[in-house]
Amino acid sequence: MKKIKILLASLSGSIIEWYDFYLYGTATGIVFTTLFFPNENPAVSILIAFATFGAGYAARPLGSIIFGHVGDRIGRKASLMITLIGMGGSSFLIGLLPTYAAVGILAPAMLVILRLIQGISLGGEWGGAVLLATENASKGVRGLFGSIPQLGVPIGLVLGTFSFTLINSFTTEAQFMAWGWRIPFLFSGVLIVLALWIRSSIEETPEFQQRKESGNIEKMPVLTLFRNNSKDMFRIIGLKLGDGFFNVFLMSFILVYATTYIGYSRDTALLALSLSCATMLITIPVVGYLSDFIGRKVIYISGLIGMLVLAIPYFIGISSSTSTFFIMQIVLLGVVWAAIFATQGTFFSELFPANVRYTGMSLGYQIAAAIVGFGPMLWTAMAANYGPSPWIFGGFMIVALLVSLVLAIFSPDTRKVSHYDETVHEEEVKPRVSAEPLLTTAAEVRE
Repeated sequence: MKKIKILLASLSGSIIEWYDFYLYGTATGIVFTTLFFPNENPAVSILIAFATFGAGYAARPLGSIIFGHVGDRIGRKASLMITLIGMGGSSFLIGLLPTYAAVGILAPAMLVILRLIQGISLGGEWGGAVLLATENASKGVRGLFGSIPQLGVPIGLVLGTFSFTLINSFTTEAQFMAWGWRIPFLFSGVLIVLALWIRSSIEETPEFQQRKESGNIEKMPVLTLFRNNSKDMFRIIGLKLGDGFFNVFLMSFILVYATTYIGYSRDTALLALSLSCATMLITIPVVGYLSDFIGRKVIYISGLIGMLVLAIPYFIGISSSTSTFFIMQIVLLGVVWAAIFATQGTFFSELFPANVRYTGMSLGYQIAAAIVGFGPMLWTAMAANYGPSPWIFGGFMIVALLVSLVLAIFSPDTRKVSHYDETVHEEEVKPRVSAEPLLTTAAEVRE
């Protein structure tokens, strides 16, 4: 029962964090380009709107340093409570913002500030949610436990996109643009209270608690990270780039690409995205479970190869027909990418010792996220110059995927040996060491 409660706490916050984050991504292509960044040239509006979307990604490394420091020094739980408030609070306030028509340039300025707060908060949330699960798991189920908080991505995205679809179905176009789009953002306030209630009842992870009691806490985790574990941090950046670019396209930019450049309706694009996310709900825990038997590395490499092979066919397929669009979206996002993502939390956390684990895995992951977050700006420019060319867009993805594939091949197989094993070894050794003086004293007494 305790393990289920921990996994629920990890997942609940993750759902809300990603609900809020992708809610902004959905609104960027549908609402913000018109209400906050009006321009006579639609391409310019899209470009500016997605620049603020990328700003949220750019802020995430800062969040990983701030909350990684909190998580590695004060505790995983404390960090997760703060990130939840920052993420949910900023989303709630977005729902109250006046538009450009009402206050002019002040509207997009306030939107960008709140977006930055979102990014900083999410920069600390992901790593903490994963560690809450993996540091409470035994070795044989660590892959499964680490995959559970990853479910927050598809669930959060489905909730975000479904909320827009639901509101849109009950309002006219004018009503939706006037006030309907605000409702999903305001709903964050309800979700945040629920998640805080769930997380407040959990205890600190055993690994961190053990280090805290022994006094083995780093004063400046980020400095220790760069001194001793920078190689693995940079490894994570490269490992994440390939699937990261494709993920941002498949889960965010696809709404603009499918409607603006291919000609699908907004409802069709949202349905394709929702179906692929629903598929992820099955893929992620199944693959997480399998990774405990065949290893994270094998699955990671297989997934990257799958994305490489399907990169160009994907862009050809989504332009050919609605049914092919649905199939390609489900296969590439719902199955192949989901398989990679299922292993990432556990895989990346196993590369670092507990004293810098929060900072190390978060910073590497979020630096990569900051880079790929500006993908929509590049793709908008590419579409303006070349149109929705499968060879241009597919080629872009292939280059990034090759970088990740090479690094994955030369990465360690963490299922066999990881830094989690060091903590287990310490626990086994300590009783024997502390018992020696007692045995010696007993011998002396007999003499």
